[in-house]
Amino acid sequence: MNKVYTKVTDSLDFFEGHNPVELAKEYQTPLYVYNERILRQRCRDLKNMVTYPKFVVDYSAKANSNLAFLQVVKSEGLEVDAMSPGEIYVERAAGFAPEEIFYIGNNVSAEEMQYAIDAGVRVSVDSLSQLEQFGQLAPGGEVAIRFNPGVGAGHHEKVITAGKKTKFGIEPKYIPQIRELLEKYHLKLVGINQHIGSLFMTGEAFTASIAALLEIAKQFPELEFIDMGGGFGIPYKKEEDQAPLDLKGLGAAIDEALWKFTREYGREVTFRIEPGRYISAECSVILSEVHSVKHNNDKKFVGCDCGFNVLQRPIMYDSYHGIEVYRGSEVKSEKTEPVTVVGNICESGDILAKDRVLPEIFKGDILGILDAGAYGFTMASNYNNRLRPAEVMLRENGEVVLIREREELEDLLRHMIPLKNI
Repeated sequence: MNKVYTKVTDSLDFFEGHNPVELAKEYQTPLYVYNERILRQRCRDLKNMVTYPKFVVDYSAKANSNLAFLQVVKSEGLEVDAMSPGEIYVERAAGFAPEEIFYIGNNVSAEEMQYAIDAGVRVSVDSLSQLEQFGQLAPGGEVAIRFNPGVGAGHHEKVITAGKKTKFGIEPKYIPQIRELLEKYHLKLVGINQHIGSLFMTGEAFTASIAALLEIAKQFPELEFIDMGGGFGIPYKKEEDQAPLDLKGLGAAIDEALWKFTREYGREVTFRIEPGRYISAECSVILSEVHSVKHNNDKKFVGCDCGFNVLQRPIMYDSYHGIEVYRGSEVKSEKTEPVTVVGNICESGDILAKDRVLPEIFKGDILGILDAGAYGFTMASNYNNRLRPAEVMLRENGEVVLIREREELEDLLRHMIPLKNI
């Protein structure tokens, strides 16, 4: 294999000695490839970030909910949160016990909330009307509440989940109404939680939000847990040596806040975080084959088979993903040049990388789209009636294991019902 541009995966030993060109040939492209070793290390990074003893990491399965992926997370001692009955169902299949699942619903129906209650998982509500709905369904039960601490952060306005312009959480000014509903339905408030947004690369906003959340916690003396949320970012521009989040420094700041609160609160409660991206993003690369290289006016386009049906983040969030180039022949790239890398979807916005400077790319090359393990496959679709790709995992023992089959054309019709009389 000709390693045309492989700085990031080489530094991580991502492919563990396997040839990405051969992986692409064997499992077809596009293909999600996961590295088990990196996944396990990210789990351990977060588990060990504080000294406070009652500290739980809840993996946010919305980032990546593959069954095998969840099994690895479970084996590392993490717990998990859920946003839907479907996530609860898959998490239970992966081995998580009901008490290890935290259901954080948002504007859900009574039927969906009842599913979570019947499953025996902890339930959080994020509005007064949802709290009333929970009380009607489970009078005398235990509930958690998501607050909006007034501090938001994130890489794009669509992922900021606290502050003045978000749909999430209950403002602290409604605490009197919360108390009335708790009393009305004889509910016990066992936990409070927040989430300020996704992909922060410095810890200032997060630590500020913790301070605000802990002030709310002091108004409820019988809490069992406090969930501080997530949003821990990763450096997507690794090829440019972007610095990672200072997890050690952030952990020290969090640790200090937790111990201080415990002294003031008078007892130890369980503190939780709910990162998804930090755990899953860096352990996956999408392999995609180049099928076309062309010029339109003064722009050079590299067309591959990874459309936004496979990776939606660039079109939805203007997100950046590093791109590597692998070649099955020994042909050299004689130059670097600005190119726009596009997918195969019939939309002008189907762009993976705009005006990216890369070594010369040829038809038949395999591209590696980096850091695709978070909000990658979970957001994939059958748009244009294209098939969702396979997923493989590079195990620590050297095996390559298929963890999701590539869809077949027959799958497109699996749940459709044709008309009988035309």
